Amino acid sequence: MVSDGQVVVKFGNILAKHCLDQRCSTELLRAAEHTQSISSQLGIVTRVKAVTGESKASSELLLNNVQNLIQAVQHVLRAAEAACVKGLGQPSADPEEEEVAAFCQQWRKNLTHHRAKEALNSDRDKLGLRKTRGAKAEPTLMSLVQEQPPQSRNIPKHPNPRKGHTVMDKHL
Repeated sequence: MVSDGQVVVKFGNILAKHCLDQRCSTELLRAAEHTQSISSQLGIVTRVKAVTGESKASSELLLNNVQNLIQAVQHVLRAAEAACVKGLGQPSADPEEEEVAAFCQQWRKNLTHHRAKEALNSDRDKLGLRKTRGAKAEPTLMSLVQEQPPQSRNIPKHPNPRKGHTVMDKHL
């Protein structure tokens, strides 16, 4: 989980670098920094727990840190969605940046398609308000990440992968 947290941090930093909206970029950097801190804390707690063995206190601390990391990752993904909607500049020739841009473009395409479909098929009540029952939720980056099959998460996408993970190798 610690390494996955680092992947999300790198993802957030790359998006923040290319975000056209300064407020979104700042929020994304702040969320990525917070995730970095929690991921580091989780790494420390994990190493301490491995040395000290099983105890209720260390297990609770570990669980608490995992929950905090999950919340921090969700915050990064929500900030990334805002950045994608506001717009991203062109990525450099770096394969990781291109991969992040392609991932975000796919999500934005899904969102646009969903919104267009909802606009065409929206049921409205007597007041003209859109009914919420039976409406599908808009696609999120989290849902796109969760749709990826687990066996493809560790498959490098580049013919000559560098040492370690690329940002999207694990699809977050």
